[in-house]
Amino acid sequence: MALTAAVHISDVPNLDQVPDKAPLYATRFSSQGIEIGRTSKFLVVGHRGNGMNLLQSADRRMKAVKENSILSFNAAANYPIDFIEFDVQVTKDDCPVIFHDDFILTQHNGTVYERRITELSLAEFLSYGPQREEGLAGKPLMRKTKDGKIVSWTVETDDSACTLKEAFEKVNPSIGFNIELKFDDHIVYQQDYLIHVLKAVLHVVLEYAKGRPIIFSSFQPDAALLVKNLQTCYPVFFLTNGGTEIYYDVRRNSLEEATKLCVEGGLEGIVSEVKGIFRNPGLVNKIKESKLSLLTYGKLNNVPEAVYMQHLMGIDGVIVDFVEQVTEAVCKLVKKPDEILLEGEEKVQNRPQFSQRELSFLLKLIPELIQ
Repeated sequence: MALTAAVHISDVPNLDQVPDKAPLYATRFSSQGIEIGRTSKFLVVGHRGNGMNLLQSADRRMKAVKENSILSFNAAANYPIDFIEFDVQVTKDDCPVIFHDDFILTQHNGTVYERRITELSLAEFLSYGPQREEGLAGKPLMRKTKDGKIVSWTVETDDSACTLKEAFEKVNPSIGFNIELKFDDHIVYQQDYLIHVLKAVLHVVLEYAKGRPIIFSSFQPDAALLVKNLQTCYPVFFLTNGGTEIYYDVRRNSLEEATKLCVEGGLEGIVSEVKGIFRNPGLVNKIKESKLSLLTYGKLNNVPEAVYMQHLMGIDGVIVDFVEQVTEAVCKLVKKPDEILLEGEEKVQNRPQFSQRELSFLLKLIPELIQ
């Protein structure tokens, strides 16, 4: 799939669309941040639903519910979140499915077998893990950890693999979808392949999204530009590590490059690793001056104080694993001071109080702590 030439967006025709299939910008964006309806607010997004699975973690919350599953999506919807984030790949028979890793693993007679998601048929993909049909046993699901170990994918509440179509049909319709268009970091993709995959995803979205808010995002720069060109219904964000990791494609290596890509490509915003923001807090204003929205992801977003600091910095929202705890904290910390208390409710000072001088000091201190 290697390709040395860049994708020429002007050569890509727009995907034909039926106007009544999806509202134009069900979620709206402005230089003042993300707006839902007419209310600008700080967004909380559930990572892979109710949180990612970290199978070697001692924290039970990281193994509570199978990530990227219908159960996890609806579990997250029980809390006051705005979106759930999940990863979409397309099988070899052109079905968009929800799965994070590039490869899926199983074990048989002591031998581990590994298959690339995009080389499986839909039926093969759905044969892994718990089966929806009673009495059927799926292939045992394994996972490779970051340090290379192969472990059983065991969680407290398991669920079957699912498709993008199923998510639209079975997940609470009030919850928005942040659809990450997932591609392998180690492959340089041909333009024709990217367009084929993106059209398969867009076909499902335009057919089933109806009034649900949608955000597209991708770490793959060309995919982000292409999906923006192929449709006009939904905003597109560029995902970046914010310089915390280095890639062959320079567009992925800094917040400055991410901003340039979004401005030149007409994208609506950036989703950055939160450490990239904390290392360069001064870039938040520059991103805002470029009329881009800004979300973050990363482990620090599971710390309420780090989330509140981002709210003070003007960041528009956070993608989190600990949905229950962070939404509870956000409701207390980010509540507007002029909100009217309910009858009998006592005013409680839950949020930290910072002077402008103290905030300036913190913004100078944080990059040093993150290094």
